[in-house]
Amino acid sequence: MTKQSTETIPVLSSIGIDIGKDVFHLVGFDPVGNLVLRRKIKRLALVSEFKKLPRCIVGMEACLSAHFVSRTLRKLGFEPRIIPAKYTKPFFKGQKNDFNDAEAIAEAALRPNLKVVQEKTQEQLDLQALHRVRSRLVSRRTATINQIRAFLIEQGITVRTGARSLRNSLFAILDNRKDEISPRMSEIIVGLYEDWLWLDERIEGITDEIETISKQEANCLRLMTVPGIGPIISTAMVAAIGTGEAFDRGRDFGAWLGLVPRQYSTGGKPVLGRISKRGSRYLRTLFVQAAHIILMRPHNWKRFSFGPWLEQASQRMHKNKLAAALANKLARIAWSFLRNAKAFDTNRVEVTAV
Repeated sequence: MTKQSTETIPVLSSIGIDIGKDVFHLVGFDPVGNLVLRRKIKRLALVSEFKKLPRCIVGMEACLSAHFVSRTLRKLGFEPRIIPAKYTKPFFKGQKNDFNDAEAIAEAALRPNLKVVQEKTQEQLDLQALHRVRSRLVSRRTATINQIRAFLIEQGITVRTGARSLRNSLFAILDNRKDEISPRMSEIIVGLYEDWLWLDERIEGITDEIETISKQEANCLRLMTVPGIGPIISTAMVAAIGTGEAFDRGRDFGAWLGLVPRQYSTGGKPVLGRISKRGSRYLRTLFVQAAHIILMRPHNWKRFSFGPWLEQASQRMHKNKLAAALANKLARIAWSFLRNAKAFDTNRVEVTAV
């Protein structure tokens, strides 16, 4: 008579996953807090292995494929929590290895007041990918333009600031200075100009696609009613936070963008410094650019509900500090209308006391 070995499935309260490229490391705790699960699995075995485990809280750090893993486990009945990496550090013990990382994640996932990352849908990830590709192409175009300028300066030729000035005068310079610029250098510069044109075409194509999405998405249409917000900011915001459920109020969203003062307070004495620059650098940059555009048109300030505040602030703040403050206000307004599914109304009704 043969004895069959059966694997005892422990009772779990939380599981921490250290996500790797091909291998996942799992550490689980029971309701008492004892470590009862310590396992290494292949990525392809994720579904089959978790089907054998009791349903519980599953924590993972915000990283590549974290949203995919979260959606997969949610379909199996688990409660996934995507945790920012900096929030797991206080729970880290011992030396750096994958199992210790997973253990810290499992302990952090049990904290009731822990701020977690909102799980993104596939549509959000697609839209985020468009913005990342566009941002990379814009950066590459800027580098190409700067390289053309650098090569011209090496030949003793300077051009006015701005891409348009360089585009309009480039071939005239190459023709007029052909005795000074070698044929090889001229070919190099022309090749860079062709790269520039190709990048322009790619950026324009992606921008058109983003604008098309913004006209079809209801949340983007609401956001574009806010002053300074167009297709790029609206789609980037929807891709980043969805409907804004991860934040309790607009101030939290502004803090996540890094647009609030850095705080170092102790002994009941508040000390505020420069903006913290935490969170999404890309989205923060877009909001600051929108604020600068609004500041360039002071004749439109009276049309906005925050016009009186902006006029008073412009008299006592430096323009850069004012731009950061206005960007924070725009972000809070945008979150409010996104969360409450309302459009921005520029036609305010003034109520005067009798």
